[in-house]
Amino acid sequence: MGMAAESQFHVLAVDDSLFDRKLIERLLQKSSCQVTTVDSGSKALEFLGLRQGIDSNDPNALSTAPVNHQVVEVNLIITDYCMPGMTGYDLLKKVKESSAFRDIPVVIMSSENVPARISRCLEEGAEEFFLKPVRLADLNKLKPHMMKTKLKNQKLEEIETTSKVENGVPTAVVEPEIKDSTQVEIEILPLQEDLLLIKEEEQTLSTNNKRKSVEEGISTDRARPRFDGIATAV
Repeated sequence: MGMAAESQFHVLAVDDSLFDRKLIERLLQKSSCQVTTVDSGSKALEFLGLRQGIDSNDPNALSTAPVNHQVVEVNLIITDYCMPGMTGYDLLKKVKESSAFRDIPVVIMSSENVPARISRCLEEGAEEFFLKPVRLADLNKLKPHMMKTKLKNQKLEEIETTSKVENGVPTAVVEPEIKDSTQVEIEILPLQEDLLLIKEEEQTLSTNNKRKSVEEGISTDRARPRFDGIATAV
């Protein structure tokens, strides 16, 4: 079937038709994707953490500050074009205007084959435009787009980790160095003690040998005069 759970892609599917939502959800799950479905463009923005402006007379206006309740990574948005309130084209524009979400690939679906509509969506930044009913072969074209998002997010995580290390934030990377230095000290100290003991023993042996040599020399010299003296007296 496809991918392991740890590399699973997450798709946000938007359609006001329950039948079409269920169909797209089933097809995406067959492609080993995690799927979240919503029935309107405004709910899609809510899920992404973007809320509509309260003080604005335009119901489609977005607030400048995103809502931070959205923590799930989204690798792709697939949306119907014709929806009440906010069309798929409007949703596409809102996503591409957002600095936080503009890199998420957006795919438009429609039951109407209108060349001008297709061109407008592609010019606005849509990755693909599918005619309904969407087939599994169509969704297989989406994996390269989702992979780009996955790789980009991984690179951003690596950059964040590197910046933390450079700023002096303690990380697991420096732990082996501390452990290694401790082990080196533990190994060196006994070696130094052994060397000192060996030197002391050598010095003791040397002193004893010198003392023995001196004593032997003295005892030899003393014996001779006594022997000579006695012999002469006889």
